[in-house]
Parts: sequence; C-alpha cells; structure tokens
Amino acid sequence: MAELFVRGVPVDWSGVLPPSRRVDLPTYAFDHQHYWLQPTESATDAASLGQVAADHPMLGAVVRLPQSDSLAFTSRLSLAAQPWLAEHAVDGVVVLPGSGLVELVVRAGDEAGCAVLDELVIEAPLVVPERGGVRVQVAVGAPGTNGSRTVDVYSQPDGDTQVWTRHGSGVLSATPSAGAEFDFTAWPPSGAQPVGAGEIYEDLALQGFDYGPVFQGVQTAWRRGSGDNAEIFAEVALPDEQRAEAGRFGIHPALLDAALHPALPAEDGAQLRQPLEWRGLVLHAAGASVLRVRLAANGPDTVSLIAADGTGHLVASADAVALRALSAGQLNTARETRDSLFQVDWTELPPVQAETPPSWSAVATADELATLADGATAVLEVDGGEDSPLVVTSRVLEVLQAWLAGPGPEDSRLVVATSGAVPAGGVTVTDPAAAAGWGLVRSAQAENPGRIVLVDLDPASGHGIESVLGSVLACAEPQVAVRGTSFHVPRLVRAGDKNRAESTVFDPEGTVLVSGAGVLGGVMARHLVTRHGVRHLVLASRRGPAAEGAEDLVADLTGQGAEVSVVACDLSERDEVAALLAEHHCTGVVHTAGVLDDGVIGALTPERLAGVFAPKVDAVRHLDELTRERDLDAFIVFSSGSGVFGSPGQGNYAAANAFLDAKMAERRAAGLPGLSLAWGLWEQATGMTTHLGGADQARMSRGGVQAMTAEEGMSLFDAATGHEEALLVPVKLDLRAARSGTAVPHLLRGLVRAGRQQAQDVSEVDNNLLHRLSGLATAEQEALLVDLVRGQVATVLGHSGPDGVRADTAFKDAGFDSLTSVELRNRLRSATGLQLPATLAFDYPTPLVLARHLRDELGISGDSLSFVHEKLEDVESLISRLTLDESMKTSITLRLQGLVARCNGVLEQAEVSTAAEQLESASAEEVLDFIDEELGIA
Repeated sequence: MAELFVRGVPVDWSGVLPPSRRVDLPTYAFDHQHYWLQPTESATDAASLGQVAADHPMLGAVVRLPQSDSLAFTSRLSLAAQPWLAEHAVDGVVVLPGSGLVELVVRAGDEAGCAVLDELVIEAPLVVPERGGVRVQVAVGAPGTNGSRTVDVYSQPDGDTQVWTRHGSGVLSATPSAGAEFDFTAWPPSGAQPVGAGEIYEDLALQGFDYGPVFQGVQTAWRRGSGDNAEIFAEVALPDEQRAEAGRFGIHPALLDAALHPALPAEDGAQLRQPLEWRGLVLHAAGASVLRVRLAANGPDTVSLIAADGTGHLVASADAVALRALSAGQLNTARETRDSLFQVDWTELPPVQAETPPSWSAVATADELATLADGATAVLEVDGGEDSPLVVTSRVLEVLQAWLAGPGPEDSRLVVATSGAVPAGGVTVTDPAAAAGWGLVRSAQAENPGRIVLVDLDPASGHGIESVLGSVLACAEPQVAVRGTSFHVPRLVRAGDKNRAESTVFDPEGTVLVSGAGVLGGVMARHLVTRHGVRHLVLASRRGPAAEGAEDLVADLTGQGAEVSVVACDLSERDEVAALLAEHHCTGVVHTAGVLDDGVIGALTPERLAGVFAPKVDAVRHLDELTRERDLDAFIVFSSGSGVFGSPGQGNYAAANAFLDAKMAERRAAGLPGLSLAWGLWEQATGMTTHLGGADQARMSRGGVQAMTAEEGMSLFDAATGHEEALLVPVKLDLRAARSGTAVPHLLRGLVRAGRQQAQDVSEVDNNLLHRLSGLATAEQEALLVDLVRGQVATVLGHSGPDGVRADTAFKDAGFDSLTSVELRNRLRSATGLQLPATLAFDYPTPLVLARHLRDELGISGDSLSFVHEKLEDVESLISRLTLDESMKTSITLRLQGLVARCNGVLEQAEVSTAAEQLESASAEEVLDFIDEELGIA
C-alpha cells in the first residue's frame, strides 16, 4: 500500500480503516514522469567559470591571461542562438559575414584598449552548421613596442576538442589614421544617379548570394562618377524586428554587410565576391540601426567606406575594404566537410615488445576447429590466389561461424591472417579478394567484441604469423598490419587539403557511365550535369528504361541540355558489360549500384554473399578489366562505411565494399584513376536505407553517425574528387556522441581522444553485480536483474528509459531481430561477465524469463539459510577487525542478544503488551530501574 502523507507527516491508515474496508492503492498514480525539460540550477555563468561576461550578443566571456596581458574571448554561434545568421547564405552555405568577424574583433579591441582595426585578413569562411553550433575564440595578443596587438579568430565545431580553424588574423591599435571625411548633411549628394536596390539583390542572387530580409538592408542607392573616381551612396537599415537588438552591438553585422552590398556585384557577373580584407576601420558610434554610406573606389577591387547615422554624424569609417572572389572550392571545403570527409591512415604504433606466442594452431576449415586444444588460439591464413572474392570470403565465413558457435572459452581468440590485403606502411594492395575477407571479419568483430583479430603480413618480408603472433596479441588492437618490424593500425583522420588537385575531373565533352538506377544514381546524374557540366551520360541498370523514375530523370537531364542514353545491362555479367562499352565510348565511370541482404554472421550463407557481391564485386571487376586500356578521366565507386567500420549485421555488404576499396587502391598503384567513397548514412530514403528502423537509427546515433542530405553528399563528392587518396570516407560524424560512449572505437582514436578511465572500487563486470545480488532475497534478486535487462533493452531499442519496456513483453513483439539480439547479448555480457549466446533474445523470450536465466547462470543462491549465514559472516568479519572499548562491546552484545531473542521467539506479544502498559504508567525512576534490569546492570 502506498505510504500517504498529510501536511508532510506520514499517516498510518491501518488504524483508521477496518480490515474489511482496506484496499491496496495502485502506485502508478503516485509515479511522476516529466515530459518537459526541468530547469536545473548549475553554476555555469561566466563568473563561476573564472571568466568575465563580455556583454555582447556574439561573445560570451573574456579571460585575461596572467603575466602576458593577452586576452581570449569565447563564444558559440548557432542558428538557434543567432537565427538571423541563417539569412546570410553564399552558394547555399550559411556563412558568418566578414562584417561579423569585424564586429567580434572590434569588441575585443575595445576590451584591450585598442579601438582601431588596423588590419583584418579573412583567410577561410566560417560556416554556421544547420544543426548544432560552432565554438569561436578571439585571441588578442600582448601589446607590442608601439602598443599594437595581434588578433586571431578561430572556430571549432561542436563535439571536437582538438583542432581549431583560423578564419582571420589582424592587428589592433589605439591610434586611428587620418581617414577621409564626408559631409552627409546634404543627402542624397548632388549629381548622384539613382540605382534600384532591387536590381542589386537580383544581381547578387544570380551570383549565388541568398540574402534574407535581415541582410537585404539597402533601401536606396545612388552612383556618381566612373572608373577610379566612382562613388556609390546608399541608405541601409535594419528591419524593425532587429532594431531593438542593434544597441547591443558596436555595429550590427547585417547592417555593416549591407553597407557594402552595392559594391559586391562583379562586372562580369560570374564571381562571388566578399569583403575579405579590412584596413583602418574605426567605429565612431555604437548601436546604429540606419546608415548613410559612401563607398569610393580605392584601387583594384577595393573601396573605402564612410558611414553616418540618420542625422549625418559619423558612425564608422574604413580606409580600405578589399573585395575578393570566394571560390566554390573554398565553400565546399568549409561546407561541413571537416567532420564529414575522412581518410584511413595506417598509423605506426610505438615499438611493440616481442612476446612469446600463446598456444596456437593453424586452421583451414571449420572441421579443423574441432581438434583445437581447449583455450588455444586458432589462426586462419587467407590467400586469395586465383580464387574469386566470393570463394575466398565463403571459406572465411565457414570458419567464423564454426568458431563463434563453438563452446570455446570467452577469452580465446581467432586470428585471421592475410598478406597484401590493406595499403599500409608503403605496401600496395596485392590481394583484393583477401580484402573482402577483411570486410566480413570487421563485421564479425563488431558483433563479437574482443574475440577476433585481423593481421595483414608484409608480403616482402616472407615471415609467417608465428614470428609476430605473440606481439600482435599483446598490442591489444583488433586490426594490425605488420610491415618489417613495425606495426600499423587503421585510424580515421580528416581528409586535409594538402593533396587536393586543381584540375577538372570530368571532361564536359566526354561520356560518363553512371551505373545503378536507384535514388543515388539519379542524384549523381543530376549533379554531374548541373555542377560538372557533363553533357553526355549513359545510365546503366538491370531494368534500364523500365526502372522507376527513369523517364522523369531523362526528361529533367535533357531539359538541361544533356544527351542521355538509358541502357538495360546486368553489370555482373561480363559479356553484357563488354557490349555496353563497345557501343558507348565512356571517358568516366561512376558506379553507384548495390543491394542489401542484412544478417548477422551466423545467419549468412555463400548464397547470401553472392547476391550482394553481384552488383558490387562482380560489376566492378568487369568494369575494371574492360576499361584498363581506355584513357579514363575518372573511375569512382560508391562503397560503404560498413567495409571500413565493420557494421554489425552487414557482413556480406561490408565484404563487398571492402573489395571495392582494395580494388581502387590497386588501380591507383597501377597509375590508373580510382576512387572509392565509403559513404555513411543518407538522410534521403534509398533502396538501401528504407529498411532501417528505430533500433538501427539509435545504434548509429550512439556511434556518432548522422544522416547527410543529398546536397551535403554531393558537396562531399566534389571535395573528394580533388584528392589523391584511393579511399575516402564521407560520413557525417558527431564526435561528441562518439566520445560519450563507454569506449572510443579503435578506428576513431585518431579523431577522438580517449578519456581517462574511471577508478572503480570493484570489478566492472561481475563482482559489483554479484555483491549487490548476494544481499537480496530471491524476489529482490529477480527484480534487480529484470531492471538490468529492461535498461539494456531500452538502450538497444532507442527508448528514453526502461519504463518503456515491460517485463512480460516478448522481445520479438518489441521489434527485436538477430542484430538487436546480438547487441543485447554484448551489453549483458559486459554487465554480467557471462558467456551468452547471440540468440539470447529468442532463447529467453521476455525480460523476466531472461532475468531468471541470468540469475541461474550467475549461481546466486536464494535460500534464507544461506542468506542469513552470509550476513553473519560479514558481521563476524567486521567485528574481528575492530578495536572495541567496554561501552562498544556492551552495545553490540545487547544488539546480538536482541537478535537471538527474536530468533528464538522468547518475546511473546502478550508480554510485550504488558511491559508497554507498565512503562506507560511508570515514574521516571521506575523506567530507569527497568532499563538497568533489562541490560543486566547491577
């Protein structure tokens, strides 16, 4: 019965209601679950963090660094905090205007006593992401000999704690130069000819500037003179809804940016120009919402600026503002590719101490595993040789399945050894078939953490696995490439700009073959025409013109001036590919085709491998062989991050894509074009993503993977095609989510710094759980384990908490499949230390049944006698370690005597009642005598 309170005092209702009228109240009415965010008090204001509030809409706080007299300003920009920034888009990308950087630097200069911006050079656009935010720091250096200070502006996306991007650098000083003057009282100036403000924004829109109402501030404009004597006059204003905020700025970035808009359109109408250099800028008055502006030519693509308020009083002046072209390449690089475009770097480990190998045996087939000594390490050596990737991968699958289904101890290992399967340590790929085995094993590793190790031996050394096995296992890495005496491990790193090529990848007059009729094939075809200017396309798929959406796609492309051929061709058949290439002289290949047939390792078959290999492995093998003699501009394949990360439940798909990655590396080594793009998750539903449910999406989110839009994907495609790498990984990662996990995956440890491990009083796995269970009765043990299971189920299914999981609901009814069962098994194995089957959710169909199984497996006794004995042993052990005085001994003795009395039942209820009645009427002296008697005190 729920305990009730009246005015904060617990009320015992048992004495109020007669037994016949008593009922047990349901407890759910007293459970409270909040659906709205609850405010919490936290000391996170600037002062509590050791900072001083900056009192500025775009700057959070300022820190004065001791001894150096330097300053650092911190902030975070986002479309949620500064929604007006969304109205400043360039070529579809939200970019902080140069005037925004100016405002940040000027505010920093005021704090440092340097009100003049002598120089600010903007080096890279600062992109404001659609989701999340970007941290900004303005670093002001110590004063130099003349009192001037350096200033730099940096940014760092949410979730990153390591790499900062510098967007601008400059110099601040305290003494303004002798700037130009202008009389704004006569307005508009005589001799100036009107220019339509609408025409200015029409011209800017044609060049890629997408300005919203906040930034369309030019109300009227005039022009006077030409050439070196040209002047532009304009009246600019903020919208009414922004004017209230204008007083918090030195000068609102939208207002200052609009002041330069009349000078931005290039004469040839083809270039995006932005104010990228500012010199001699002085802010004379703050908080303006309306400006009268004069822009005068001051050299090639440079203007001087003077601005006054509505009464003609000076507000701002700049000796020179240089307008520079902003290339599409700069925007593509800034378009969120920093945490979306990666490459695999095989990082050399520090020297590994040579270790004596454990007991091990070579196995070539599943049958040989049966003869393996108990606890011995099994080594499967994989050599593609003349066999096809399907044959090689099927052999690996057979051994994997037997190994994982066997009764071997949990700490035993299977080592899969190859030679020349990965491009590490200067060794090129020589065995793409074995690389497909790597993809399969990577998925097996994800499904069964800690049980399988991948090793790629150095083809040139001639040394076998026996010489390095002990050291490989000792380095505790799941994937290792041995090169000479050094070990290399895969790490994902950002794809930098150092290898970017400036040449155009696709010849507009050439013919590009796009294979695959799915959504991505259509997106790619449109992008080639609209962005790369390709005028001849061949679209090949098994259904050809009958493919869904083919007719509309062709109509769209031909309407843009492209010549399109749609061909029915099964690229997994070599003869059909040969006929296709004989008819069409292709100068480029973009292969997007693929199919899925997901299943955990134990559920795969050679037939399921073959079905996924056909449009990937077989098709690319044929295209590679039949175009080797052609001078192709590009050979680009759409691979998948599953082959790099090892996606659980996608072993066959991971294997097929790992082959593609290796084949492109092999082509590059041969001097041929080749690029494999291991894509992450697409936001747009495709034939390969529509099957993803809530549990799949929750699992990806926990791993830090976010969905990318088609626009983001094509921007990544453009950024990738300029690189020299054979494999790039366009995947949108939330590194903060990856960092918050229980353990940072090995592949991400080049991007995410692993945190310090948390100290623990007991073993992470079973000791703590066993200790908690051993002190409980059977029903309580069961309840605790049910809560454990419900919590893990909630995590796997993406629920907000265990309350959404009923103890008696079947796992299959809750949406479990073989993959979620494997994930639940892995989580419970970590929590309990038990060796559990992958079919856990099907063998024990509800959380309650599974909890009872866990209790049996943990060997927890629930009988009362064992429970009491265990507690008595704890008391006995505790007393033996204590030093007791007489008072403490007496107290403990009395407590133990009371327990014995209760155990023997010597205190009858009647005697208790009588004693209570006697005490109630006794005097104080009689009460003391009674206590002495009971305690045996003479």
